[in-house]
Amino acid sequence: MLICRPDQSPLHILDEKLNADPSRVVLRPFHLAWQASVSEPSRAAQLVSDILTLDDDQAEAELDIVWQDFSERHWQIGRIFDQRFAEIAEDVRLARASVSPVKQRLIGAYFCHEYSYAAAALMNPSVVPHPDQSGLSGGQQRFLMSLRAVGEGHISSIAFREGMIGPGGDFRLWPQSGPAMAAVVDDRHRMEADEAVTVHRQPDSAISNSVLFPVTEAQRNGLEDLRLVSFTHDDGRREYIGTYTAYSGRAIRSEMLRTTDFASFCLEPFTGRAARNKGMALFPRKIGGRYLMVGRQDGKNVTLLSSDSLTHWDDEGELLLSPEFPWEFVQMGNCGSPIECDEGWLLLTHGVGAMRKYSLGAALLDRDDPSRVIGRTACPILTAAESDREGYVPNVVYSCGAMRVGDELFIPYGISDSAIGFATASLDDLLDLLL
Repeated sequence: MLICRPDQSPLHILDEKLNADPSRVVLRPFHLAWQASVSEPSRAAQLVSDILTLDDDQAEAELDIVWQDFSERHWQIGRIFDQRFAEIAEDVRLARASVSPVKQRLIGAYFCHEYSYAAAALMNPSVVPHPDQSGLSGGQQRFLMSLRAVGEGHISSIAFREGMIGPGGDFRLWPQSGPAMAAVVDDRHRMEADEAVTVHRQPDSAISNSVLFPVTEAQRNGLEDLRLVSFTHDDGRREYIGTYTAYSGRAIRSEMLRTTDFASFCLEPFTGRAARNKGMALFPRKIGGRYLMVGRQDGKNVTLLSSDSLTHWDDEGELLLSPEFPWEFVQMGNCGSPIECDEGWLLLTHGVGAMRKYSLGAALLDRDDPSRVIGRTACPILTAAESDREGYVPNVVYSCGAMRVGDELFIPYGISDSAIGFATASLDDLLDLLL
């Protein structure tokens, strides 16, 4: 009889944890909720009109109050107010030249608000090698980690943290210096179109202080569970690609984030039948001349998807893994992109068992033919226990991607949708379980 015991796991749990933090706020556009349902003039136009009735001294006094309350909480707040005024002026057909600079900024302030992007939950991280690996020694690597942050209205956004990991669990997170800033969209007029949209990090904002918010109608209620991978193209070019779920509030679909520098990001929807499902994770290179992904097309099993296009996935998929052990009887899924090693492709998985408890496992796929499963863990390698069981969604551990660091694996993971934990494991120990 097989008995699974948490103390037999090959993982080493690190002491560091990241928690949801309501003090991390960004400036966001403020939209008047019932503006579109009233007759003209719209609420936006009426609000602008009310502000314009202020005399210059009143307007300056009101802007001074805003400045005292918020200028030290946000970088480049004046520029953000100016940008927001320009958007509102276009929407209400206001001649910008007719408005004084003070009233322009005051109007911009009325159409902004602070948003605590991680007040409700912080979860489901993925990790890739940092673009900058200069000046390191002794097997150290800088990493860049994505996080799913959830704030007011249960809106999911993508946040980032940077750090360093070395042999034996030598681990450091870089501090977040200064306030967070939301990335800005390239072209507002493309936001309603069902096509790629480019967003940029704010000038002078570090990656660890940058947040990507939904910008299109299909993403309105969230960018969920980004699975990052460092992808190598046939010509040797490296690109960071992340698959995520766009949620409109009514429907989901899979989309793709692409970047080379984490300063500019292209957000592009996948097309094809496979794109209607969640949890797609891209292999880090082509195999046999085709792009491959692991996904879950039926809500229960792990499937292998294949395409000759990075953006179009019409393949219904080939069954790869089905629930076999009690801790995964309800459903299975991947925990990020497969990781290449000499023995094959190491795929972290999650399983859902009794009481909707999420646990992490692993499988090993053939290096040349990933449809062939070499081995899988009969017991979880990580399961919610003790204090990690408590949170926004209890009894859940979940990851969207790990990273190889020499002969070890670095695994950030979500804890009950309320915090992020970190673990390492020897690749040899993991492979011993799988071979």
